[in-house]
Amino acid sequence: MTTASAPGKIILFGEHAVVYGRPALAVPVTQVHADVEILGSDSTGVLIHAPGINLHADLNTLPSDHPVASVIHNFLFISRISRAERSRSDSEGAVEARGEGKFPNLQINITSTIPVASGLGSGAAVTVALLRALSSYLNYPMTEEEVNAFAYDIEKLHHGTPSGIDNTVVTYAKPVYFIKGQPIETFKVGTPFTIVIADTGISAPTKESVADVRKLWEADKMKWEGVFDEVGEIARAAKEKIETGDWRLLGELMNRNHALLQEMTVSSPELDALVEAARKAGATGAKLSGGGRGGNMIALAEAEKADDISSALMSAGAKNTIVTQVS
Repeated sequence: MTTASAPGKIILFGEHAVVYGRPALAVPVTQVHADVEILGSDSTGVLIHAPGINLHADLNTLPSDHPVASVIHNFLFISRISRAERSRSDSEGAVEARGEGKFPNLQINITSTIPVASGLGSGAAVTVALLRALSSYLNYPMTEEEVNAFAYDIEKLHHGTPSGIDNTVVTYAKPVYFIKGQPIETFKVGTPFTIVIADTGISAPTKESVADVRKLWEADKMKWEGVFDEVGEIARAAKEKIETGDWRLLGELMNRNHALLQEMTVSSPELDALVEAARKAGATGAKLSGGGRGGNMIALAEAEKADDISSALMSAGAKNTIVTQVS
């Protein structure tokens, strides 16, 4: 038996603008995670059990673009090609790639405490955990860089033009300052601080909101490039404050970032209500997090006020809250 896990993630600053080359900050959320267990099976084929999404199926019955099936099929492809290339090198081209690398009979059990389509990186976490379990069970080692690149390719299948931030934070499980197309940069937290995450309970597929922002940008590129520039400056300032331990100054940056996300039309009445409730309960600042239109919001909190803010958010309609420390 082989097991593997991957954490959730939350974006602190920069969502949507990150797709257009501006920086974003994101951190892992270890209180929620995806877990994968792989073991041999007496049944023929690859059996997948994921009770959280009501999935109990043989791999062969799933469409190739199914989120779980696509990870398995693509892993089989890269491992088969790589092994065939090594074999050709060893035997001067005598081995063909076609037909090699079939899976043994397996049972794959997937569990996750990360809400789906909530902005906490559930899809990336399942992909990374499943990939790590497969590579370990089938003795096909992968570096963290290879895992991250693979997970990004899977994200593209399901989200159109993703930023790459979900797979990066989930893979490395460290705070990340991310600019698309540039080397990954992790950053240090000068002084730990507390955020409260609240879930609207509304499923919010990232692909739709990303596509809608792109339509706005295509209709008036000059305007939206200016908006994205402002979001980028907020993210850069936030990184500096976090690194120097001036986390209390993040609140106003959160509020400004949320206003710009509202302008992008990716907020919602439910998110706005939770943001307002958090501020009234004593949060230094609050904003939506992720794709928007539902999913999660975050609030910056003094540690001693976190429980009160959490209670206020539940009273305002949140379906669940998580209090986590960024460190």
